[in-house]
Amino acid sequence: MKIKEWIKTLTFYELLLGMKTTMSHLLRYKPITIQYPHEKKPLPENYRGMLALLKYDDETEKCVGCDLCEAACPSRVIRVVSAEVPGEPTKRYSKEYYMDMTRCLFCGLCVQACPVDALGMTREFEWAVYDKRNLHLNKQQLLAIGDRAFPVREKRIEFQHPNVAHFNVAFQSLPQKES
Repeated sequence: MKIKEWIKTLTFYELLLGMKTTMSHLLRYKPITIQYPHEKKPLPENYRGMLALLKYDDETEKCVGCDLCEAACPSRVIRVVSAEVPGEPTKRYSKEYYMDMTRCLFCGLCVQACPVDALGMTREFEWAVYDKRNLHLNKQQLLAIGDRAFPVREKRIEFQHPNVAHFNVAFQSLPQKES
């Protein structure tokens, strides 16, 4: 019995056994390497990438400056400065919109909190930069990401549902509902 153990030790039996297993896997299975910049893995359907601000089909911004996305963000990434439309005190818009993507958790709570669907999660994930200040995005950069990621846009709510326009007090130019 001692001679068998001594021969196994001398011939590195465990090492040879491991190499046999490695060689059998090497010859049996195909490689799964992907040539990354040229080939990309398909992303899952629920993937949450870079955030974007969206527009309607007539190039107007969807954001109404309600600040709900700012309140819903757990890491305080979003900063919204809203203002009123001159002459129409019931209408608001986002005058300035900033996101610090270095702190974003990509949780999607801001997208869910938005009442007008002005925010969207894109499928972009290649945002490596040398200077993290390049990830402090302003309104124009976020709108450009939205244009790139969501080329098909929806109509304004007034044109989707004509009855809504009659009850909206912000539009004085529309005819009033007949009694």
